[in-house]
Amino acid sequence: MRALLLLPLFAGLVCTAIWVAVGLTGDDEFAWLNGWVCGPFLVLAGLPFAFTRGLGGIFGGLPKEFHGAPIGMGTVTGVARTGLVVNDQPQLEIQLRVDTPEGRSFASSARQIVDLTDLAAVQPGATLPVRYLPDGRVVLATDAPQHELQAALNRVQLAKGWMTPNQLRIAEQGVEGSALVLSMTPTGQTGDGRSEVRLGLRVTRADGTSFDVAQDKKLPPVAVGQVQPGMVVRVRYLPHDESEVAVVTSLVP
Repeated sequence: MRALLLLPLFAGLVCTAIWVAVGLTGDDEFAWLNGWVCGPFLVLAGLPFAFTRGLGGIFGGLPKEFHGAPIGMGTVTGVARTGLVVNDQPQLEIQLRVDTPEGRSFASSARQIVDLTDLAAVQPGATLPVRYLPDGRVVLATDAPQHELQAALNRVQLAKGWMTPNQLRIAEQGVEGSALVLSMTPTGQTGDGRSEVRLGLRVTRADGTSFDVAQDKKLPPVAVGQVQPGMVVRVRYLPHDESEVAVVTSLVP
């Protein structure tokens, strides 16, 4: 009986490994599983480690008080093992700085069982979706569908000033394309640790033609290495207004 109960878990972990491997190529509908994207910069939310959905079902899911709680974005500030191990997978105490769609920020922590192969998803600097309560308690939002995570991440960045209303419109209504990074010039750093850079991009349209655009961006540290000159990045843009694009990057280190 115990073996039968664990079969869905093992199957889920195998599927997750396949999805992540495919996601790393960036050429598939499951590419968002490789991490989140962000942007003043864009925000297409995807759970950095989808396996937690399956674990949540086997180990009890979200506590009842978190059902329907609002979603915020938690930046990992520290990680420690609690000593609990379930099926050889450690439980982690994940320290977080949580930002809410209302513009509030607070420190909190969440406990989660994490597969050893997915530890990179919870390293300091990574961004994880959480459900939070008025008293500051949080849990990882392993139950939320992608569109709900997308909307929450967009609103958090808008509230923090990392995204303008026009950039939000690009994120929600823009078409997808690719862009070659022509140049990346650091211009400063924000008070919250983001890097200010000026990007030169050559964007390829769906019909194969291209246009150049230069933009100032405020990037989280994990995104800087993904926009180096010569790299090709995913973007969104409005066909009737190509003066600004949203760049897609992973929020997982």
